[in-house]
Amino acid sequence: MGKVNTESNYYTLLFATGMVIAVASLLAFTASALKDLQGENVRKEKMQNILETVGIETTRNQAQALYDRYITEQISLDSKGEIDPDTDAFTVNLATELKKPIDDQRFPIFIADYEGERFYIIPLRGSGLWDAIWGYIALKEDRRTIKGAVFDHKGETAGLGAEITKEWFMNQFRDELLFDQDGQFQGIKVSKTNNDPENIDKMDHEVDAISGSTITGDGVSNMITERLQHYLSYLNN
Repeated sequence: MGKVNTESNYYTLLFATGMVIAVASLLAFTASALKDLQGENVRKEKMQNILETVGIETTRNQAQALYDRYITEQISLDSKGEIDPDTDAFTVNLATELKKPIDDQRFPIFIADYEGERFYIIPLRGSGLWDAIWGYIALKEDRRTIKGAVFDHKGETAGLGAEITKEWFMNQFRDELLFDQDGQFQGIKVSKTNNDPENIDKMDHEVDAISGSTITGDGVSNMITERLQHYLSYLNN
């Protein structure tokens, strides 16, 4: 066998091609591995958020076990409030659902049994100032009173709209009533004119707004109203 001429154009082309194939294969493998890991992290973070609405704090590693223990039902509703047995509630992606006509959307609800009480957890999604906002809201067994809420965002401003993720803001929603005394759905308004800054009145359907973040606050109010109205048939029954 003759000696390979490492200075030839053919050798250079062959070496470069081999390197491109090797690097591309490595990148493809890394991307695939990271995608699976990211998907698993998103799944567990979703479990954490659902559990947090009813007061269950957990690490990502513990999320699956606690979710399996306390989330006793996962239901997907159609636009009429009837159960769709063919749709897995956990895999419903609201970002995708909101692009569909209402009649084609599915509305997941998660039922938790925790410390002798039953809670109904509903996912939320809407728009903030700059991009999407989302979260979960848990209702107590009466299906009228909020147990807890969790919010998140994609691109709200730090110190302003991003405050929706802070405990002081989310804690305001605890024990707020979604319905008035006549049983009419009112939702919860994030109000800059709220006359109850200490949040003592739980029947006013209001919580304090974030200073300088009117649009984000309105987005939270709107997504609660818009999403929950699709569950009224189920909740009232």
